[in-house]
Formats: sequence, C-alpha cells, structure tokens
Amino acid sequence: MKIHEIERRQVQPDSLEITLYLDPSLFWFQGHFAVQPLLPGVAQLEWVMHYATTLLAPGFRFHSIQNVKFQSPLLPESTVTLFLGWNAERKVLNFSYQRHAGVERHTASSGKIRLCH
Repeated sequence: MKIHEIERRQVQPDSLEITLYLDPSLFWFQGHFAVQPLLPGVAQLEWVMHYATTLLAPGFRFHSIQNVKFQSPLLPESTVTLFLGWNAERKVLNFSYQRHAGVERHTASSGKIRLCH
C-alpha cells in the first residue's frame, strides 16, 4: 500500500511540507511490534529520501546521515507532517516529522542527510 498523502505544500523552492495519514494497513506496521505497531525509522528515512529526490533534489542520492534523532514513536492512525528543507550549496537535507495532537504539533523525529550526485 502506498503512503496516504493528505496534503503537499511547496512553501519555497527548497522546502516542502507533506501531511500524511499513517494507515494501519501499511506494510511497515506489519511485524514491527505485535503489541504496539510503530513506523520504523528506516521507513521514515525512505519516505524522506523519496520526497527529497523526487521533488527537491532530483538527480541526487543518499550519501550519509549527519544526524538523526527519533524522539517519539509514529503510531498507526496518526496524522503527521513531514518537513523537508534542501540546502543545495551544502548538499544537506534537513527533515522533521511532526506528530499532530489536535492543533498542536510535536517533533517525532528529525535529522540531516548529506546527498550527492
């Protein structure tokens, strides 16, 4: 099953906001903890790279992770916003997943990834 995208906004040419619904039937939730499924970090990074290399930095690919921090789990049936910022000069992609809690947003994960050609 594909990512359930609610909204996509390109705030500036080098930044994106993508609001996602974490459908419980997503492949990533299956087998990733029976008692309480959660979206694995590898899935979060895959989605970051998908959107970055498709929309912000075409022609670039993963080089290395400069830092990443997983602060709270992303659970099924959650709504989250993925923020992406691309610094072409430094070839660094900043990202964060913000978990929605009513009108409030809480950082679930964030990091910096270096890209290359």
